[in-house]
Amino acid sequence: MGDDYDILYPGVDADTEAAVVLLAELALERPERSLLEFGSGTGRLAVGLHRLGVRVAGIDGSERMVARLREKFRSDAVDIVVGDYRDAQVKGAFSVVVLALNGIFDPRGRTAQLDIFRNAARHLAPGGCFVVESWVMSDAQRSGDWSVLPRYVGDKHVELQMARYDIATNRIERTLVHLLPEGMKFVTVTDTYASPGELDVMAEVRNFDRTARYGTWGRAEFTSASSNHVSIYQLRPS
Repeated sequence: MGDDYDILYPGVDADTEAAVVLLAELALERPERSLLEFGSGTGRLAVGLHRLGVRVAGIDGSERMVARLREKFRSDAVDIVVGDYRDAQVKGAFSVVVLALNGIFDPRGRTAQLDIFRNAARHLAPGGCFVVESWVMSDAQRSGDWSVLPRYVGDKHVELQMARYDIATNRIERTLVHLLPEGMKFVTVTDTYASPGELDVMAEVRNFDRTARYGTWGRAEFTSASSNHVSIYQLRPS
């Protein structure tokens, strides 16, 4: 997917900008002034963070995406490791570790999700924080029926998500349909859903305290009507 990832997932400019601003603030207020992204992709966040003076590193499982990301930087400007962010390691200690775009919904289940929290803690300097972004299911989406949601609407690109949740396994089947001028593209994924409260429990187990939760990267209030959340977990002193 690395070759067409930027086309299929252009992101919402305002949302990306807000994410960069919040993450840069968290990183630059700490001595290390650095950020490690789990699932760094082709650099949607990394490019803007680097421009703001944050030392950026990343872990991603796709060699193609890592190659695309490296094309956007000088060879020594960003430290990227090809590997599984469940256990892969990057040298150094970081102010912030971030996992965006539902990456915490690892299809391998709760054990893998707990491992991700552990790996974040392993990379953080004292007082550092782990930032997680994911969506929140509505009551209708929990029913087990198929739901259809427009995820992105642009002049030349529309993405529809069709999802079905299995409450017995916490698994979500998702088919993402991309409508483009040249035709349709389909991406099928299976996730392990975790509610905000379940993520808080995982954080507690891995020695984190939640310090903030927003409904958007722009720091909108998180409420019972929120369909997304950005949660900030600070590593406790050892």
